[in-house]
Amino acid sequence: MKTIYIECNMGAAGDMLTAALLEVQDDPQKALNELNALGIPGVEYVAESAEKCGIRGTHMRVFVHGQEEGEHLHEEEHHHHHDHEHGHTHHHAGLKDIHANIESLQLSDTVRNNVIKVYDLLAEAESHVHGTTVEEIHFHEVGTMDAVADITAVCYLLDRLGVERVLVSPVHVGSGTVKCAHGILPVPAPATAYLCRDVPVYSTEIRGELCTPTGMALLKTFAYSFGPMPVMRIAGTGYGMGTKDFPVANCVRVFLGETEEQGDKVIELDFNVDDMTGEEIGFATERLLEGGAREVFTTPVYMKKNRPGILFSVLCTEDTKKDMVSLIFKHTTTLGIRETKKDRYTMERHIEREQTPYGEVRRKISSGYGQQKEKQEFEDLARIAKTENLSLFDTRKLTKKTEE
Repeated sequence: MKTIYIECNMGAAGDMLTAALLEVQDDPQKALNELNALGIPGVEYVAESAEKCGIRGTHMRVFVHGQEEGEHLHEEEHHHHHDHEHGHTHHHAGLKDIHANIESLQLSDTVRNNVIKVYDLLAEAESHVHGTTVEEIHFHEVGTMDAVADITAVCYLLDRLGVERVLVSPVHVGSGTVKCAHGILPVPAPATAYLCRDVPVYSTEIRGELCTPTGMALLKTFAYSFGPMPVMRIAGTGYGMGTKDFPVANCVRVFLGETEEQGDKVIELDFNVDDMTGEEIGFATERLLEGGAREVFTTPVYMKKNRPGILFSVLCTEDTKKDMVSLIFKHTTTLGIRETKKDRYTMERHIEREQTPYGEVRRKISSGYGQQKEKQEFEDLARIAKTENLSLFDTRKLTKKTEE
């Protein structure tokens, strides 16, 4: 499976991600020419060779009507190249304005939709921080043409690579404070902090804003998962350089390569009971699932003397086995448990969120072994059906029509 792994040891920003992805293109100069031909008004991309801690990489410069992003900032405000997203004095732009700009670009539907998804995430974060609605939010920090350029470039270059999966390391967010249009704010900035939900992040003694709202929104839009680097056959490595020098190389690094679809191993814990009520069985099942079981299911069986009973099967990992055994003895009447180690083959799964006129609907996307499946989350359909007084069947049809 063609995979990109993004290493964020020094955070992430749109320009650094662009530079790193440019380096792993089959023809970087051709890809750069294509970026400059996308039709973003007044924008010019310039890729330059740069060095950090003895490592050569690419530094991406973006000019808007001949002015480089961040040029107008005073030196003391421009602590780190990432900070450019917090110091803009361009005209404010609403989400509708940004959508209109994006629609006018020479992009494929896939790339255009991805760019819009990134901005929708940013709008959600900004509206939360400022206590207003998505429709009313104005992008002080990110609603400018240079940010459009950064986001569009990342979406375009990822699509151009044709990767099937994007994996991301835990993200270094930096520390200290950052100056923005509203004053001095803690790092990570509030919008970034909001976007950090469900993402493994960390901070060290390095002071400065290492991960910007745009960088985090891009990572969340494309990341299949966050974690350590998987086993990969590496085909290319790219380094996207920042501006400021640190004791650690100030770069985003990407690895392009192939990962193999493979199964994992699970532990199956089985036991029989013949003296538990239905309510007790249901309660025990809930406690086991809450305790970390991968799956719990029961099967009617006949036991000694043809006595009807229940076979419990609990799937867990080696790491959680001890806790599962303790919970089983606590919540059931069994006196013994059987253990079996099994291989398991699963399709890769992730959740996509779609906005419909009836509210958000999550869709579970499963892929692997040459197959792909999609299914809307039942809880979301049930919520809409109850609120709108619709049948579940009609709700499913209406939300599908919206997607089409």
